[in-house]
Amino acid sequence: MPELPEVETTCRGISPHLIGQTITAVRIFHPRLRWPIPDEVHTLVGRTIRSITRRAKYLLMDCETGHLIVHLGMSGSLRIVAPDAPRGKHDHVEIQVGAQVLRLRDPRRFGAVLWTEQPPHTHPLLAHLGVEPLDAAFDGASLYAQTRKVNTPIKLFVMDAKRVVGVGNIYASESLFLAGIDPRTRAGKLSAARCERLAKAIKSVLRAAISAGGSSLRDFVGSDGASGYFQLNYRAYDRAGAPCRTCGQLIRRIVMGQRSTFFCSKCQTR
Repeated sequence: MPELPEVETTCRGISPHLIGQTITAVRIFHPRLRWPIPDEVHTLVGRTIRSITRRAKYLLMDCETGHLIVHLGMSGSLRIVAPDAPRGKHDHVEIQVGAQVLRLRDPRRFGAVLWTEQPPHTHPLLAHLGVEPLDAAFDGASLYAQTRKVNTPIKLFVMDAKRVVGVGNIYASESLFLAGIDPRTRAGKLSAARCERLAKAIKSVLRAAISAGGSSLRDFVGSDGASGYFQLNYRAYDRAGAPCRTCGQLIRRIVMGQRSTFFCSKCQTR
């Protein structure tokens, strides 16, 4: 699933092509993704895209009278293509601005294209989201305060979007490795110093992933069709049975919250 770095990469990739441009056509080839695409999306022709921002894993496009809310689902991508570029069977939505088209590809149709005329942060999908991990408000002190008396394993804690947004399975594993913290450690057991280390690790890993264009697993590509390459830098994720790049001990795989979790039991302590 595209996580925060992949969505941020997409946001940065499409923004220069779309911001300030007027929508000249909207084409919907499949009317239902995870939810039905609202009729209001058809009325965007003639409106100007004023800004494109990211909140958690959602893209928010300000179209003058409201916001288009886009989620890439499990395997979606947004690409900038020419209007005459051949359309694939999984290309479900097109928004044209002049001689360019923003095309949504979503093989599993778990993504979303929604519309709101209210402030987007009040939308039911966004209203209860937690802090952005790259914001100044997320730091060791705030993480320490949040985790007091919490028995949830720290990996599941940082993956809970109501607490911290966008830290999915890949980047949680990588951040915990960098911080030297066993993913099974109870959140409330972390000291202030370890929370500080983890907050810094999360920021560092996410920024590095954004710089690398995200991770290209399965179907994800950036807005220009190019693959990200952060997966080449994994220290823990998806390396079960491989030697730890720090100590040489074999990376372990366990299941937490129905998700694969990878860690080094020597480098990462409880």
